[in-house]
Amino acid sequence: MKNPLTEVDQTKLVDPFGRPIEYVRLSVTDKCNLRCFYCMPKGCKNFESSSNWLSFDEIERVMAVFGSLGVNRVRLTGGEPLVRKGLAQLSLRISKLPGINDLSLSTNATLLSQQAESLYAAGIRRINVSLDTLNQQQFCQITGGGKLKQVLTGLDKAQEVGFKPIKVNMVVMKDTCLDDYQQVLEYCMQNDFTLRFIETMPIGSPGRDGSKQYLSLQTVKKRLEKQYDLIPGIMTGGGPARYYRINGTSFEIGFITPISQHFCETCNRVRVSVDGTLYLCLGQDDKVELRPLLRAGISDDDLKKVIIDAIAKKPERHEFNKKPDKIVRFMSMTGG
Repeated sequence: MKNPLTEVDQTKLVDPFGRPIEYVRLSVTDKCNLRCFYCMPKGCKNFESSSNWLSFDEIERVMAVFGSLGVNRVRLTGGEPLVRKGLAQLSLRISKLPGINDLSLSTNATLLSQQAESLYAAGIRRINVSLDTLNQQQFCQITGGGKLKQVLTGLDKAQEVGFKPIKVNMVVMKDTCLDDYQQVLEYCMQNDFTLRFIETMPIGSPGRDGSKQYLSLQTVKKRLEKQYDLIPGIMTGGGPARYYRINGTSFEIGFITPISQHFCETCNRVRVSVDGTLYLCLGQDDKVELRPLLRAGISDDDLKKVIIDAIAKKPERHEFNKKPDKIVRFMSMTGG
């Protein structure tokens, strides 16, 4: 298949299916201070050597090239991005790049209270926080020993500093009881946070706990419709959530449904892992390793060509439904 960019507009990234690529999810570490079972295997110690992490200079260079090709959104992810030292300095460097006008962060918020002010000063304005329950015992089980109070303190600090919107991401599982998501919903409504429900995905080793816990969000939506009058909502952002608003309020609820109602036709994103691997689809193995090229002295022009050629090979969609055991890398390795 011909690369559409070789004959049309080489300042924009458009994949073979006409989807503009405007969003990069950038993993700055594969390490995390929690052990959520749907993201990282129990006892995981197989982390990427720090010598293989992209340096801040290398990250800035890659993001500058993406910015020159029309990417305007960058989200910092991990692992847990706040465990990487100097994240605020990196954020500032990225936020100053031409073309990048939306810098956001995904975090578990356990370290957010200490870093919120410096991250805001560095140009981050929007954050997503993982929070699957408000029950401390359940939270401890899901996260492998995490402390719920640290997350709630981080969210309080983020709100105080001025991040907006603050989105709370809740992975809904079979064992999630009605009280759990009702409590999280009420907490978000009281604090003017946006709540987003997420389906578990079949990523990691076959027979993983996350896959066993899959629950269609269509079920959750039907339950909520019995309590609330949900009407279609509009929420700015580059992600895949479908939003609804509780009628008579400004409260938004998002549904991220990679399995029950996939959103591949509107996919506008790629991922760059901490070791510099460019992943073209979360649910496929298509990738390009950028780190060896960077360390071999590739020019910016040639790096542009590599990225353009990679986007020309972006697959149309994932195969989570047909081949649930296909992707054996864990989410913490790919970047959230």
